[in-house]
Amino acid sequence: MKIVLEHLTKKFPSRNKKSRGEVIAVNDFSFEIPDGRLIGLLGPSGCGKSTTLNLICGLQKPTGGKIFFGEDDVTDLPPEHRGVGLVFQNYALYPHLTVKQNITFPLENLRGAEKLTKAEMERRAYDAARLVQLEELMDRRPGELSGGQQQRVAIARALVKTPRVLLLDEPLSNLDARLRLQTREEIRRIQKQTQITTIFVTHDQDEAMSISDLIVVMKEGVVQQIGMPQEVYDNPVNLFVAKFLGTPPINVFRGTVRDGMLYIGKDAVLAVKGAADQEVFAGIRPEGFLLQEDGPLHCALNRIEVMGRDISVVSSHECCEAPAVRSIINAENIVDTSSKTVRFAVRPHKLFLFRKETGERIPFTVE
Repeated sequence: MKIVLEHLTKKFPSRNKKSRGEVIAVNDFSFEIPDGRLIGLLGPSGCGKSTTLNLICGLQKPTGGKIFFGEDDVTDLPPEHRGVGLVFQNYALYPHLTVKQNITFPLENLRGAEKLTKAEMERRAYDAARLVQLEELMDRRPGELSGGQQQRVAIARALVKTPRVLLLDEPLSNLDARLRLQTREEIRRIQKQTQITTIFVTHDQDEAMSISDLIVVMKEGVVQQIGMPQEVYDNPVNLFVAKFLGTPPINVFRGTVRDGMLYIGKDAVLAVKGAADQEVFAGIRPEGFLLQEDGPLHCALNRIEVMGRDISVVSSHECCEAPAVRSIINAENIVDTSSKTVRFAVRPHKLFLFRKETGERIPFTVE
C-alpha cells in the first residue's frame, strides 16, 4: 500500500501562558512512501515523528494537508476504518489473557460482513503467531514471557487483521541491547515476508539504518533529509544530519577555508577546491582518519581503546567541538603510545564542510 503525505501539518496550542502562540509539531511534511517498503522515521525526542505516526493512523487529525492510502483520501477517515496495525513501545498486552487470546482480541470486535467464526479467528491467530515464531507459546500469559516475546505478541496482534499499513512506535525501547538486535532482525524478516508497507519510528539511528529501506530524518517538525540509509550517511545535507547519524558520532572542528585550503587551527588539512574563503565547521567521520607520521592534522594523544579488528584512537584538539576526537583505524596499525602527539591525514570523502551560521553543507572538490 503506497502512502502519500501532502503538506501534512499539525499544530498544538502552546502551554506557555505568556505565549499564546502555537507549537508546530509537524511542519509541511510531503513524502510518498513506496508500496511494500520499510521506512524509518528518525530524530531526537520532540522532533514530530510520533505525531506523524498518529496522523497517519488517525489518532490525531492534521491541522493542514492530506493523507492518501493508495488513491484513497483517508485524512478524515476514523482509525478503525484505515486498515492500520499499530505497535506501541509498551506492548499494551492484556495480562490476564493468553497469547492466543491477546492475538485474537482485535478479531472479536469485527462486525457485519467482516465477522469471523471461532475457527477462522484461531486459524488467523496461529498464522500470525507462526510469522513471529510464537506458535508454541500460545497458552502462556504475558507475565510468563520475555520482553522480546511480549513485543512479538504485540506485532502478531497488529498483523492478525492483515493491515494495509503497519506502524511501529519505538517498539524496541524497552528491550536490552541483545534483545533489541534480535527483535529488529525479526521485524525486518516479518516485513519482507509479508510485504506490508511499514513505518518504524525510532530515535536510535543504528536501528533505523540497519533495517530501513529509506530513512526520514526530522528536527523540530521539519524533514531534514530523506534517502537510503547509506546515502544519507555518506552525503548529509546539513550539520544536524551529519551529527545525528553515526556511531561513534562525527568529529566536528571549527575551521577556516582560505585560498582553497581547509585549516583546522594551524594545520592545513585538505585542499577544498570550490569552497569560498570563510569560517566553517568541518566534520570528519571516525573512519575518515589515516594514521600517518607526517599527517597534516596534529592531535594530542589521550589513549588507545582496543576494539578487536579496529582500534579507537582517543585524542583531543583545541578546535574540536567535543572534548575528545575519536578516530577508528585498523588494528594492524601501530600507535606510539609513548608519544604525546598523534598525526592524521584525512580521507576526502569522509570530510564535510558546513556553513558556520546555518549548518548547511558546503560543496567542494578534491584535486
